[in-house]
Amino acid sequence: MSSILATLKRYGVRGTFFLTGNFVAGFPVQSRAIVAAGERVGDHSISHPYFTKLTDAQMREQVLGAEQEIKSVTGAGSWPWFRFPFGDRNSHTISVVNSVAFVPIGWTVDTLGWKGTSGGGSVQIVVSRVLANLHPGEIVLMHCGSNPDDHSTLDADALPTVIKDLRARGYTFVTIDAMFG
Repeated sequence: MSSILATLKRYGVRGTFFLTGNFVAGFPVQSRAIVAAGERVGDHSISHPYFTKLTDAQMREQVLGAEQEIKSVTGAGSWPWFRFPFGDRNSHTISVVNSVAFVPIGWTVDTLGWKGTSGGGSVQIVVSRVLANLHPGEIVLMHCGSNPDDHSTLDADALPTVIKDLRARGYTFVTIDAMFG
């Protein structure tokens, strides 16, 4: 986490971090560091379930519970942005999330860095996936943790190259707030 925040600071880039309530509860220092660094946080549910398998009440609890945990620990709210775990959504789940005044935000490219080296990933694959999907408005999904099996941090390791390569192609970086303002 600290390497990601340091990279963003070094290159003057702002990010949006979609946090689960369980992450915030388990890593309060890191969660507060994200907010203290001036980064935007969004809601990613309490426990990262498949939303299409939940009842309406469970979905609302996942969204509002995470918002409460994020605000309690970091002092910053995640409203109105929500990211579905696994991208698992349909028109009904979107409607339920909207009913509690949150707006779902997806992504246009998943770096797959979360797979780690044990899953066949590499820093070059992460960078190549971002560049192969390059277009205005691209939303890159990266993960701030390490792979649980091999402890690799491919997204964090690739981030400086991603930033430099995108800038070299004339792109700039904005938060979700600025993009959808």
